[in-house]
Amino acid sequence: MPPRHDGQSFIVMANRLPVDRCRDSWHTAPGGLVSALAPIVKAESGAWIGWPGTCDETIEPFSADGMHLFPIPLSCAEHRQYYEGFSNSVLWPLYHDLIVAPQYRRDWWRTYEAVNARFAQAAIETAAYGATIWIHDYQLQLVPRMIRSQRRDVRIGFFNHIPFPPVGLVGQLPWREAVLDGLLGADVIGFQRESDVRNFRDASQRFLGIDPDRVSNVIDAYPISVDVDAIREAAESDSVARLSRQIRHDLGSPEVLMLGIDRLDYTKGIPQRLRAFEELLEDGVLAPETTMLTQVAVPSREGIGAYQDLRDEVERLVGRINGRFGTLERGVVQYFHQSYSFEATIASYLAADVLLVTSLRDGMNLVAKEFVTARQERGGALVLSEFAGAADELDRAVIVNPHDISGLKNGIREAAKLTGDDAHDQMAAMAGTVEDHDVHQWAQSFLNDLQNPVNAGLPFLKISTGNTTTNLQEVKHVGR
Repeated sequence: MPPRHDGQSFIVMANRLPVDRCRDSWHTAPGGLVSALAPIVKAESGAWIGWPGTCDETIEPFSADGMHLFPIPLSCAEHRQYYEGFSNSVLWPLYHDLIVAPQYRRDWWRTYEAVNARFAQAAIETAAYGATIWIHDYQLQLVPRMIRSQRRDVRIGFFNHIPFPPVGLVGQLPWREAVLDGLLGADVIGFQRESDVRNFRDASQRFLGIDPDRVSNVIDAYPISVDVDAIREAAESDSVARLSRQIRHDLGSPEVLMLGIDRLDYTKGIPQRLRAFEELLEDGVLAPETTMLTQVAVPSREGIGAYQDLRDEVERLVGRINGRFGTLERGVVQYFHQSYSFEATIASYLAADVLLVTSLRDGMNLVAKEFVTARQERGGALVLSEFAGAADELDRAVIVNPHDISGLKNGIREAAKLTGDDAHDQMAAMAGTVEDHDVHQWAQSFLNDLQNPVNAGLPFLKISTGNTTTNLQEVKHVGR
């Protein structure tokens, strides 16, 4: 198909569109990816290709919030096999160290191929000559090669938001060569951590016989971050301050309030966190009269059996801990299985003294970065798993191995005792690290490499953030 000269010059592609439908209107969806990329798409009058969130419905392209949106239709069966099946019951557990066993089903793979082809075709038909196409995450790993096979004129970027597994795990995937080759269709392939880059390079050499040092692709780490200005604006607002005080009061104003806030996912280490907390109460290190843990578990992938089992386990643990150490008036663990607004989340950070991030495997974990940003001038403590990408940057946190319950207990105890100048200095240092590499700089850094004229022979894409326009050539790399 010949390229369109009247098409879109900048395209973002992700599993979901950046909007949610509420009755007959569309509203910008929450989340770090949308906050990072929506301003660029708007500034460039660009397009976003993604699933609209409903099955068995065809929605024509439309515009919302300054973006051109191209919905990809999925039947309920396709969504079940492509998303719940191959993406989240094969790739997700495989890429997260086999915390649960993947299910290698050929029918799921065929649907994954077909849906990736549908996404790719939408970009092929939509992109103008010389367009920039930025593809996101593990659901769309075949798309870069599919686009490249028909459009040699475009620049293609791919960013993987989750970990990339070591070569021994990649070897288990029956379709490993197709996935690796699919990714290598991109000009720039980005990962969260340097270890992910090494894993991808090793797998490409092992299974495709490709010397990564001799390919033209840029393969590098671009650690994602958060919208620092938005978080600080919320944290400094009167309404969020009032809500944080109300949260603490409603919980009985404990001397030490610990917080866990995660998607309800088996990668997040919630059971390990609860068991460590229970043993600290049992040992008398933490007093149930003065200490409380609030655990927010945002519903996630509830149609998948492993997630249903996890919810049952977490609720059993919460019930057991409260049965042992709570009173009729007050539970020592407050558990909430629901979503919260951005403002309520920031208020929860301000209300807490300690955040517990005990991921067994995590690409980044933006909750940790949000917490330290919100609490820059307020002290507090962060317990952070060494298996979360954020640990590479937030090295002033209390770093723990969540598989080691004794070590995890020691980390929680240390964090609970951290007060005064030490707590303030550590939090300020970590907040400064996040400020130096916020989400806008992450996007600029990736696009700088993607639009490098030495490689592309194309003009720079200028992106606007706030009231400024930045030439990508001038932006320094993040996380080098």
